[in-house]
Amino acid sequence: MKLEVVNINKKFKGNIVLNNVNMTLETGNIYGFSGRNGSGKSILLKIISGLYLADSGDIILDNKKYDFKKEFLPSLGALIEEPKFFTGMSGYENLKFLSRIKNKIDDKTILKYLDIVNLIDEKDKKYSKYSLGMKQKLGISAALMEDDDIIILDEPFNGIEEQTVIKLKEYLKTIKSNKIIILSTHIKEDLEELSDVIYHFDNGNVRRENEV
Repeated sequence: MKLEVVNINKKFKGNIVLNNVNMTLETGNIYGFSGRNGSGKSILLKIISGLYLADSGDIILDNKKYDFKKEFLPSLGALIEEPKFFTGMSGYENLKFLSRIKNKIDDKTILKYLDIVNLIDEKDKKYSKYSLGMKQKLGISAALMEDDDIIILDEPFNGIEEQTVIKLKEYLKTIKSNKIIILSTHIKEDLEELSDVIYHFDNGNVRRENEV
């Protein structure tokens, strides 16, 4: 599988956020996005996810150009910025609700991913009672639970205790062989530990830093 970002441009109120961005992402790799806040990382993730439209340029998956006015990438799970869920529902109920959109997974699978992020003991607690770290864990579960081909995680470790971070890192390493994983974080150590390739964002420009 090959995901191509081709000549992507995006402005907000005349300010250039992404300037002719190009990259090629392939199965079997974790791609790290680095850069300060406001450098365009989350905007590109939203464009790939179909949440924002680019001003120009293309997103191409396996030689098919996608028109996000009409369709989305077929197999993508994402956590971008702060996760949003129904406050009056439990963590489990929120994931169950989301799972009904595609009907790909059963209750056992939902519980599996709650366990992966060490949230199984709080699965029946109302989302309104969740801490920042618990909310983040639920967002990660939602991004991972349908086993999509493309996984986007934007600052996924915010507020999460070290034990769960270590567990999640190992899990991402085990699943990357048949996926494209994009990890955006300001934590240099996490990028260097997990990423096969790092792209650095700076004032709308993107450059490829390394390849393992």
